[in-house]
Amino acid sequence: MAESLNGVQLSTKWQEASNRGAAVLRYLGEQVPLIFCLETEPQQGEEEQKVEERLLYPLECFLFGEDPCVGLEKLQQYNSSSSAQLCGRVFKEGETVYSCRDCAIDPTCVLCIECFQKSVHKSHRYKMHASAGGGFCDCGDLEAWKTGPCCSQHDPGTSVTMETVQFILQKLIDVKIVVDFSMNSIVELTSCLEDECVMDPDLQERAQTLFHLLLRYTTDMLVWEENNELSEELKPKVKEDTYYCVLYNDEHHSYDHVIYTLQRAIACDQNQAQIYTALIDKEGRKAVKRGTLRSCQEAKENIRRNSEHIIQKPLRVEILHSAVMAHQTFALRLGAWFQKIIGYSVGLREVFCQVALEPAADNDKLCLISCLMLHDAKLYKGARKVVHELIFSSLLMDTEYKRQFAMKFTEHYKQLQEDFISDDHQRNISITALSVQIFTVPTLARQLIEEGNVIKVIIDTVMEMMQEHLDNNHRFHFQGHNPDKFFRVQVIFHDLRYILISKPSVWTETMRVKFLEGLCVFLRFLCCMQGMEEVKRQFGQHVEVEPEWEAGFTLQMQLRHIIAMFQDWCSSDERVLLLAFQECHRALMSCTNQPFRSEPTDSYMCKQILHARPYKVSQEPVSIHLPVSRLLAGLYVLLCQTGAIRYLPDFVDPVQLNFTELADQPLRCVVLASQVSADMWRRNGLSLVSQVYYYQDVKCRDEMFDKDVMMLQIAASKMNPNHFVMLVLLRFELFDIFNGNCSSKDQEVLKQWNRLTEGMLYLIIVIVGERYVPGISHVTKEDVTMREVIHLLCIEPMAHSSLVKSLPDNESHDTGLETVISKVATFKKPGVSGHGLYELKKEYLKEFNPFFYHYSRPQHSKAEEAQKKRRTQDGSDKAFSNIVHLLCCDVFIHILRRILQKAVEDRSNRWTEPMIQMALHLVGQALLEEKMQLESSSAEEVTFDFSLKAQKTGSEHGKSLFHFLTKIKSLPSLEAQNDMITWNLQMFEVVKCFREKSGPVASFAIDRSKSEESVQDKEKAERKRKAEAAKAHRQKIMAQMSAMQKNFIESNKMLYDNVPESSSQSDVTASVESCGMDVDESRVAVGPQQGVCSTDWETMTCILCQEEQEVQAQAASMVLTACVQRSTVLTQNRGKTLSTKEGCYPLFMPPDLAVGTHTGSCGHVMHATCWQKYFEAVQNTTRNRLHAELIIDLENGEYMCPLCKSLCNTVIPLIPVEPSKINYESAELVGQHLTLERWVQIISSRIRGLRATWEADNNSEAAVEEAMALFDECQADFRSILSFGVQEPPKFSRSITEMLGVCATTVHRVGLQTAPNDLCPYVPVMSWNTCAYTIQSIDNMLQEEGKALFGSLQNRQLSGLKAVVQFSAAQRLKSSQAVIQKHFTDMLAVLVPVPNVENTPSILEVDFFHLLVGLVLSIPALYQEEAVDLQPSAVSTAFNHLYLLRLVTMAHMIQVLLASHDCAVIGMVEEGDEAQAAAELFSLVSQHTDGWCGNTAISKALKGEMHIIRYPHKRNRLIDLPEDYSVLLNQASHFKCPNSSDDERKHPTLCLLCGVMLCAQSPCCQVQLNGEEVGACTAHAAICGAGVGMFLRVRECEIVLMASKTRGSPYPAPYLDDYGETDPQLGRGNPLHLCPERYRKMLHMWQQHCVLEEIARNLEVLNVMFPFEWQML
Repeated sequence: MAESLNGVQLSTKWQEASNRGAAVLRYLGEQVPLIFCLETEPQQGEEEQKVEERLLYPLECFLFGEDPCVGLEKLQQYNSSSSAQLCGRVFKEGETVYSCRDCAIDPTCVLCIECFQKSVHKSHRYKMHASAGGGFCDCGDLEAWKTGPCCSQHDPGTSVTMETVQFILQKLIDVKIVVDFSMNSIVELTSCLEDECVMDPDLQERAQTLFHLLLRYTTDMLVWEENNELSEELKPKVKEDTYYCVLYNDEHHSYDHVIYTLQRAIACDQNQAQIYTALIDKEGRKAVKRGTLRSCQEAKENIRRNSEHIIQKPLRVEILHSAVMAHQTFALRLGAWFQKIIGYSVGLREVFCQVALEPAADNDKLCLISCLMLHDAKLYKGARKVVHELIFSSLLMDTEYKRQFAMKFTEHYKQLQEDFISDDHQRNISITALSVQIFTVPTLARQLIEEGNVIKVIIDTVMEMMQEHLDNNHRFHFQGHNPDKFFRVQVIFHDLRYILISKPSVWTETMRVKFLEGLCVFLRFLCCMQGMEEVKRQFGQHVEVEPEWEAGFTLQMQLRHIIAMFQDWCSSDERVLLLAFQECHRALMSCTNQPFRSEPTDSYMCKQILHARPYKVSQEPVSIHLPVSRLLAGLYVLLCQTGAIRYLPDFVDPVQLNFTELADQPLRCVVLASQVSADMWRRNGLSLVSQVYYYQDVKCRDEMFDKDVMMLQIAASKMNPNHFVMLVLLRFELFDIFNGNCSSKDQEVLKQWNRLTEGMLYLIIVIVGERYVPGISHVTKEDVTMREVIHLLCIEPMAHSSLVKSLPDNESHDTGLETVISKVATFKKPGVSGHGLYELKKEYLKEFNPFFYHYSRPQHSKAEEAQKKRRTQDGSDKAFSNIVHLLCCDVFIHILRRILQKAVEDRSNRWTEPMIQMALHLVGQALLEEKMQLESSSAEEVTFDFSLKAQKTGSEHGKSLFHFLTKIKSLPSLEAQNDMITWNLQMFEVVKCFREKSGPVASFAIDRSKSEESVQDKEKAERKRKAEAAKAHRQKIMAQMSAMQKNFIESNKMLYDNVPESSSQSDVTASVESCGMDVDESRVAVGPQQGVCSTDWETMTCILCQEEQEVQAQAASMVLTACVQRSTVLTQNRGKTLSTKEGCYPLFMPPDLAVGTHTGSCGHVMHATCWQKYFEAVQNTTRNRLHAELIIDLENGEYMCPLCKSLCNTVIPLIPVEPSKINYESAELVGQHLTLERWVQIISSRIRGLRATWEADNNSEAAVEEAMALFDECQADFRSILSFGVQEPPKFSRSITEMLGVCATTVHRVGLQTAPNDLCPYVPVMSWNTCAYTIQSIDNMLQEEGKALFGSLQNRQLSGLKAVVQFSAAQRLKSSQAVIQKHFTDMLAVLVPVPNVENTPSILEVDFFHLLVGLVLSIPALYQEEAVDLQPSAVSTAFNHLYLLRLVTMAHMIQVLLASHDCAVIGMVEEGDEAQAAAELFSLVSQHTDGWCGNTAISKALKGEMHIIRYPHKRNRLIDLPEDYSVLLNQASHFKCPNSSDDERKHPTLCLLCGVMLCAQSPCCQVQLNGEEVGACTAHAAICGAGVGMFLRVRECEIVLMASKTRGSPYPAPYLDDYGETDPQLGRGNPLHLCPERYRKMLHMWQQHCVLEEIARNLEVLNVMFPFEWQML
């Protein structure tokens, strides 16, 4: 209470003071230095408590005039009704945001994940992507959304009212009542949505005083200069000599450089330097030294000296007094306090906005918010964030103050951008990033255009920034430019795009004037690009230095959408469009770089004269950048489209529209592209090739190549057709060739002429045929997109993403694909890999045009191969109809005649087949055009007379076009074009019939049907001939095989004499199988009645040397590639680790199977010697390979399988299977004597005797005597075990023995994570364990797939399992027999009482399958005699296996029973028949198994003091993932790092094995693992998956596979969009849904232990230059 009373008293004292502001400041001057910056590393919690109690609480008391809790309660009563509110959540970098494609006004309108989940847009077509940081959620903004502007949380219940307002607005616009459509009208119309702000006048007055005081204080502290002095009120009474040396962040010095500098300058260790550097990078600055002024100055000089470099400025360092540092720290804290206070009430927020925007008393000074904006570039990162968030939560949350702030922002725009360009920080922490929040608001943008002339301001800013790049001709030249600065200048274009996003539906006169003013400035900018970076063809010598070209095209790409948006704005108003065309034409005519240097000359061809200026692209400079010409073409087409073309003469004098000159420059660009394609410019290097590529590429073509074609089409429709074709010939430099005035024998020149002729013909095809453009033809944008899609799918079926990349997008990044794709294509869903594909519907194949002008050369070839039925595109009702007269003009017919004449004269070096194909295509186009006109009009009215001229011109000399056409039909070299030639000749007849009016349709149909019938007859005859030939060929082969078979039988008659006549190979097999079935029906798998065992290995072929060899004990070893790895696939206790230092592991595997050792194989066999040579070669070659350690670990013996490239780390020797022939009669006799009880007695006697021999080996005489006495007692039964049958064990070759050691050592090393040690007693145990675990894993996998045990194994799994079992069984022969015997004794002690065996686990602490495998594989060691090597016979083995299985099965049943019910059930506490029955059964069984159930561990377990593993074991699967990916993103958005309190960007990563969310790739969660710093995922994988991990990076939508600290690889996520494609990094942002098949595939990969193999395969393909540090993930 004392503190609260003090706060109220203080506030009262301040209220009564004559100068309240000075009183508050004096208090702050006293208290702030006593709280902040008392030490270098303050205690955050304690400091925050003092700030709340001593500073903020008194200030809140002053604000409310009483206790803040009471005042706040009153304030909320005044404002009880809820009002419409914006969400305003500020996005952090990397945070997922959502945009609705159906409802958003533009793509910048986004929602945070919480608002999206509660909005109607969740069921719409939405997109999601990662925020760059700096934006805020638009939920609640009525101008951002067409529908559903508020989520359920921010919806004030006024949706009906809002819709009414929108309806009224629309009606007013429709009836043209709204003339001055500005922000004010929106404010007035929406005022009904806002509640009146009821505030106490005294509270308002106090708030104004306090806000002004504290905001001025905050501003002064944040914009502090190093030499400034504190005001009198803030100066401390006693100035201490305590200063701070403060180091600031920059983006030029690297992390390592700063760490090095700090270590040298302030003598700190590396760890401390790293902490300082991380904080400097995060907050923007850090005090690195506290001390006297002199010591801080020394530190400053040291830092500057150590950080300065010949190419780098020194680090920014300042020395600040401790009091100043304290006040700056408190000023930052006040930023968060302001946000909290103004969040209480709309009234308080309005007061704050008034104070922030209030003009200064001195007119020369700026308002506070302007001051903060203009100093933004000088502020450090932490201060910037506070200021920006304060602006977001105040000024941008209110419509009117947002408008005022926008005007201030526009006023200072140029200065802000200049500061940003000279700054080195990213844009997301710059005040300029707020432009997207202002310029994208439609009403606000229009008001800024009218009142702030914002378009002109933005473009003037760009021009000023790029002034340095202008050359003497006032054109841009970017050679030697600064890429970083150029990139920052380009960012300004984003603001221009934002302003132009929403075009006005109603134009005011002011809007027209200001928009056209901005357009004129923009045209001046484009004039600087017109003709920039000219190139001149290089002769003789290759260009020495490649010229700069990327900057120009980067600029072009930035302007692409802006130019389109300017045209879109112009098209919405007829007068604006006409004035824009006038200004654009004037700008083009005034360009200083018009390259018309020479006077026009006359050119003659076919009695036609062309008056044009001479120019050769191959000899004079040419530029590919013509933005003004292209903009003029676009505006002209819009004039035609809107019908405003009829008014054009009133704005532009028709005499000034010289279409010959207007078409000249675009024509040069097209010719340049053709010449580059003809290899005429190869000495100019790759820069020109790249320019031509982008000129025609989808990224640029709509505002470059397409507009050039458009201008040529405009010129063709306005010029004399002969003159236009002559101009094309002149610019292609083919005029003299077709005039017959030029010849050459140079093959290179002839080749170039041919290529240019092809280019010229192709251009004519494009100009005449490609009029499928709005404004040139009567088509819509949707029709154009549909045609593009059809021609793309004619190449091949394509994925949705590929189609999107191949289509041009608009300013909203929309291609229009979704509206047309379902009409023209069918979707084929993907399988477990790959992606979904769209295939073109058959009915649209007829629209295929082989000369589609957006095809590249490779696409053209692919499309022609894919489409066998080609058809020339038919013309429709199109504007620009005069263009078709190009096809019937004299000059063009002359060109076609000359081309066909070359083919007829068979001058092979003067023509090419593509040239003839294009000529025939043009002839066909002309004939179709003529036929279409004749069908719609009478012959006398039709002026298109191509067929007449083609038959008449040159006919007197037998050189007419028609004559040549008939002749080339018989040329063998043009056989592929015969169909097209025939069709053209038939079309001549059809047109002739139309002209003569003799019923052409019928005759043409008859001719066509006859030709089709003849073609079908030919095809039938050809198919019949081929079928007969194939039949004859088969008969001939069968006869040859029959003769060879008879010859073989005659040669080997002796072999066939002993075979019964009725027996063939299949009959023998069938009889053997049936016999086997008869025998085996009464046999079992284990025991004396067991059936026939598996057969031995087949003859194996080495995959390296291809030699065959049988698997034999004394032969050279054959080995199987294998991979041994630790596994947690079967674990029942995830996160538990096993160690040899704890418990009985590895001899006894715990029942939870926490960590096992799995051995898998790809099934490929090699000779051991071949493998050794291969392994040595791999080691030698791989050491020299870049980053080879990421793929294979040579130190651990890894290699890739030579055949299938699977990852392996050992080999398993192939051991021959011992023949198991049981004499069933002997077995029956033995069974009468060897009961289970007798067998246990014999085994126990054998163990006691063996133990006596072990202890006799000790040196102690007493021990020897005791052992001998024990031996005498059991002497009678010691060798009884041998009486039931023994045999000699197999002897293996040295090669097999060596390979047994290699494999066993690897299993031991990997399984126990220890150094190789072949003398370790656990080596054979680990071999048995891996055998058991591998079998259990295969069983688990087969159960998951619903298959029978061992009945559905693949060959590689079967051979691998067989090899592992034989290898594990052979370990007893290689190891010490005494060790094996001891292991057997210890294991048997779990089942049978064995004296002197200690620490035996209870039956609840053992996995009995592992125990069974160990006992079965080690029991033969009991038969070993001192002088003789023996092993049990088949009969003995059968009984051993039978009784071991019975004991283990019984013990396991008891284990299951004990684990199934807890102590409450056993103690009869629970009621019920089932519980009582279970208790009775347990009581009965425990009487007979007291040795098992009487263990103390079982008592603990039944009392709940020990964890019990339940049965049956649960099958581990990957965690369940939500069907909708946005659910995962929502989970990730709520993820809080356990080791960090800040809100910086994190990488939430989900473990798919256990479901834990981790903080990946972040220093805050790094831990020590085996003495090395590793990331959270690596550390988690070591525990959760024994080093193997499957993680989903949620924000990146990407799977990460991990297999060790240094190895990992990305893998496609199992989430697909509606088009069957994954979306890594959320690049496309489409809604994603879980694909169960792909997730199941991942599950199988994990269950089958193929993660390591998948990583190796991926890394082998990736070929990484700079490796990713997987251990830091």
